[in-house]
Amino acid sequence: MFGLIFGSFLNVCIYRMPRELSVVRPRSACPACSAPIAAYDNIPVFSWLILQGKCRQCKTPISPRYAAVELLTGILFASSWLYSMDNLPLAIKSCVLCFLLVGLVFTDAETKLLPDLLTWPGLVAGLVFSLLVSVDGFANLLLRRWGTLNWHILSFSNAFMGAFFGAGFILGVALLYEAVRNVEGIGMGDVKLMGMIGAFIGVKLTLLVLLLGSLIGSLFGGLLMVAVWRRRLARRKARRSESPAEARSRAWQSAKLIFRNFEVPFGVFLGVAALVAFFWGNGLVRWYVGMF
Repeated sequence: MFGLIFGSFLNVCIYRMPRELSVVRPRSACPACSAPIAAYDNIPVFSWLILQGKCRQCKTPISPRYAAVELLTGILFASSWLYSMDNLPLAIKSCVLCFLLVGLVFTDAETKLLPDLLTWPGLVAGLVFSLLVSVDGFANLLLRRWGTLNWHILSFSNAFMGAFFGAGFILGVALLYEAVRNVEGIGMGDVKLMGMIGAFIGVKLTLLVLLLGSLIGSLFGGLLMVAVWRRRLARRKARRSESPAEARSRAWQSAKLIFRNFEVPFGVFLGVAALVAFFWGNGLVRWYVGMF
């Protein structure tokens, strides 16, 4: 229930934050006709189903994203409780991370923006939670020469190192790409997102997020190029002015240029990878190391 309610609030954040609108006032209203949404039409998931995905007043379609965000947040909150094994601080930390990542993933997917109102507070929250829930990392080894240290210090150090490494790695790649290509390849929103993720999960799992996020993003980019190639190949074949081989070659050359005008929302892939790493990351790392 908490997840569904927070998911409903996330929909407000996803719509208003990129537009620099207040998430507190005014009350929720239909974007098309501006009619205020009644309380009985604002029940997470169920209201969307009852209204058949349309505004009660003007019948304008309501994006299924609203119901999807609410349902996904509810599932993730329930999963967080099961994952925590009755450890309340861990359950709260997990819910906060899921809340932030769902909001950032859907906002980036829709607007190609990662709001500071989610990333900066998320970074601070990750560091604060490290004082309540232990974060695994390399600080245990690096700080061993100072003797036995309080676990709070080690945990905070691991979270800080995770934030520094996550943000620093993406920033380094962004600066290198801009220096080589003379265009911006990665936005600063992704840098802040990885800083937030690193603060929650530490360096080891941040490495996994970078790997998984890059793999998912590469797969998406490859599939997108193939889809565009097939569409443009069909268009060229319809003209019947080129040989099949020439049509395939020119269609592929055209497909390879799509990323000049299409901005890939890398934050979506990093956010999804972070959810995978948080819940299953340690198991994946153990499985991978066990192969050797």
